[in-house]
Amino acid sequence: MDKLKAYIIGFLVALLAVAGFIVYNWGFWKLVQVVLAIGFVGFTLALLFFTALTLYAESWKYGAILAVLTAIAGYGSYLVLTWQKLEIVGGIIAFFVLLLAFGIWYISEPDLSIADRFRSAEKLERMGRYKQAARKYEKAGNYEKAAEMYLKLGWLESAAWAYEKAGKYEKAAEIYEALYDKEKDTYYLKEAHEYWKKAGNMERAAKALEKYAEEEPWFWEDVAKLYEELGNEEKAKEAWEKALEYYTKEAQEEGVFWEDVGNIARKLGREELAREAYQKFLEYCLKEAENDPMWWKHVAEAYEYLGEKEKAEEARRKYEEYRQKIMKANEETSNFPGDEKEGA
Repeated sequence: MDKLKAYIIGFLVALLAVAGFIVYNWGFWKLVQVVLAIGFVGFTLALLFFTALTLYAESWKYGAILAVLTAIAGYGSYLVLTWQKLEIVGGIIAFFVLLLAFGIWYISEPDLSIADRFRSAEKLERMGRYKQAARKYEKAGNYEKAAEMYLKLGWLESAAWAYEKAGKYEKAAEIYEALYDKEKDTYYLKEAHEYWKKAGNMERAAKALEKYAEEEPWFWEDVAKLYEELGNEEKAKEAWEKALEYYTKEAQEEGVFWEDVGNIARKLGREELAREAYQKFLEYCLKEAENDPMWWKHVAEAYEYLGEKEKAEEARRKYEEYRQKIMKANEETSNFPGDEKEGA
């Protein structure tokens, strides 16, 4: 048993002992009075604190409401402590319970006035109260109608979300494309791409991703692959060319990308450029392997690209030797003192 459980059990035992002592010496109703007194006084002090805090913040309306509630709770505390007019005490308890229930009900739909809560979504829509109608339609699970309300309000992102919930992915995609045209934020193009895919319209998904790649060029490879899936060889080749251009620029700054340059160049049938790129990738990997033997794996890959099988095997052997050395070191460090003794 951990300490926390022990403390909890000890506290409950002490609480039951105190309750038993009170009942034994003064009877059950004295225990009820003590419990109610603690509850009322604690509740009154809490309300008093929040009243002071609200008034300090110069929120006079809510401060006044809390002051009234504090006075009622304080009066209840007085009646319990003096143990009189218990029917009023019961009424005060019922009042606060009902107030709590009303508060929970009101918070559940904060955007709706009390009158709107009793109106149907259709009635609110006819009244032109589109925001309130949207909330009602959402609560009823009619997300398509909620989306229509958001469109009337001009709340495009909320409309897209509602169409997604309704399974109308093509409409969500159209809205995200409209948002991109309006805001020029590439995030919306990425979202449009995803929703066109969900809608099963891969042509539109490819077009959205292509537009996205114009501003975020590391996605040209994805565009090319998508057009290949669609069988559009011309568009795929255009995308591969742009991907090649992007990776070439990146490789000039960070040599690891020469592998991508080589792969794309070979895909486009540009063998001379591919061989040059693989050679540069090899040089980069050999340099890295001087400090980190893990790179022998990539050295082997580079030699494979260049068709030098023997050198690829030699590099792979060096990588495997290093890997075995690491595995052995890990096994040794995992055998803590006393392990053999326990296993004996």
